[in-house]
Amino acid sequence: MRFGLSFTAALAAALAVVVSSPAEPGQLSSKRADAQRVLAEIGAMDMELDRAVEAYNYATVQLNRIDRDLAANRKRLATARTNLATAHKRVADRVLSLYTSEEPDTLAVILGASSLGDLIERIDSVNRISDEDARITEDVTRFRNEVRSRQQHLEQAQVQQRNVVAERADRRAAIEGQLAARQELLASIKDQISTLEAAERARQARLARQARQQVRSTQPSSSGGQQSSPPPADQPPSPSPGPSPSPPPPSTHGGVVGVALHYLGVPYRWGGASPSGFDCSGLLVYSFAKVGVYLPHSSYMQFHLGRYVPRSNLQPGDAVFFNGASHVGIYIGGGRFVHAPHTGDVVKISSLGESWYSSTYAGARRY
Repeated sequence: MRFGLSFTAALAAALAVVVSSPAEPGQLSSKRADAQRVLAEIGAMDMELDRAVEAYNYATVQLNRIDRDLAANRKRLATARTNLATAHKRVADRVLSLYTSEEPDTLAVILGASSLGDLIERIDSVNRISDEDARITEDVTRFRNEVRSRQQHLEQAQVQQRNVVAERADRRAAIEGQLAARQELLASIKDQISTLEAAERARQARLARQARQQVRSTQPSSSGGQQSSPPPADQPPSPSPGPSPSPPPPSTHGGVVGVALHYLGVPYRWGGASPSGFDCSGLLVYSFAKVGVYLPHSSYMQFHLGRYVPRSNLQPGDAVFFNGASHVGIYIGGGRFVHAPHTGDVVKISSLGESWYSSTYAGARRY
């Protein structure tokens, strides 16, 4: 999501060349300063938007869990009600049989006994049946009450979590509104930066060619190892885990790089996790699912999965995190990674050496 900040330095360099011309140097210098200021503001807003989007994703995952628990608990409550009705009917049938039998129950027991020992055994048997009926009814009633209590708790949690999701969605919308205003201002000077944008597109195309060539060169041959399947052509809380006590295992999911590179140029879409649009964590969810690894749609949650990887030991397929784990990408080798940066941008390749990524680097995980 850091196109804005890295773009500032490039913009300054490009406009510096223009300023060196004799035509209206004061005006161009002023525009250069305006562009730097606006782009810096956009970069800061992008960071806030990243945090808001991933906070929303995290809250949504939690809400989905509560919804699943509620659905399961409703089934348990239905079962408890059925069992309770069955137990009540069983007791009622036994009581009814005592009054409708041809002989009074106690008399039948006494007259049917062949001895005193037999009489005691018969009476004890009747009592045990009665006690068992009472115990079953008591157990089922207690289970029903526990399920009802859990249902009330989950319903309250659901309401609270929906409020959290709504609040975080509102926060995201507010930031996007501010960002749109800044982008409108930036559009007023787009004539001066159109050349630089064209240069950025050309640079991304060159990086994409290099990355794909790197993937092809590192794939195993047909005579050894299993080659990863190509992707389908459908469409183009603060983390602080320390290093693991032992080195991470070798990466076995380098094929995810080829999957992610297939979607270069796909637009950023908040909450997106499909080729119609991705946000940063959504790109990982979709790409890793293609190689059999299923991740939650939250960069914060993704940061706490897998094994810690030292920066010096990064391998293609590792997840790299920035800005307190509010942003994530997939390492492709050579100090570069592929990611979905921010609203208004597309899935692209960036370098760990760029100032923003270098200064906000939060760590890496291997799944």
